[in-house]
Amino acid sequence: MRKNLSGCTGLLACLALLAASNACAQEKGSRPSPPAKAECKLTDGKTITVDYSSPRAKGRKIYGGLVPYGKVWRAGANEATTFVTDTDVNVGGKTVPAGSYTMFAIPAEDKWTLVISKKTGEWGTAYPGPENDLVRLDMKVSKLPSPVENFTIAFDEHAGNCTLRMDWETTRASVDIAKKL
Repeated sequence: MRKNLSGCTGLLACLALLAASNACAQEKGSRPSPPAKAECKLTDGKTITVDYSSPRAKGRKIYGGLVPYGKVWRAGANEATTFVTDTDVNVGGKTVPAGSYTMFAIPAEDKWTLVISKKTGEWGTAYPGPENDLVRLDMKVSKLPSPVENFTIAFDEHAGNCTLRMDWETTRASVDIAKKL
């Protein structure tokens, strides 16, 4: 009798875990800021991948409003934005070894700072602090010709390297990335 009760309890626990993970997967896809991914393939087949959530402007003032100038921003929504590279790269002139990182930005009207943090696994707006920064580097800022509704991170590939760009509202922030030689 105890064996049957133990077996039933184990089966119920497994079913509950399966149902919970399925609910989380469904929830992630139906969020107001859905998951998105950007990938750069370098000439030798190595990759850089950024996973983020893509919020919508919905008529709001974004930079200098929803996203304040001069404050660390998670560069997306929901879970923290991840930056994963399977090779050593040069990002804006600074070395980033192969690995998994969290990416933040500090927007300003005329200059942005990209922060690549060694600490991973954050959720929401929590910035783990400068003691966890791997690098901080300047990003180029330019005006887009027309407003962009969905926050977008993308890579423009050229000559075996790539440029990471963040577009939203009427602003583009970008930085060049090259394979470390």
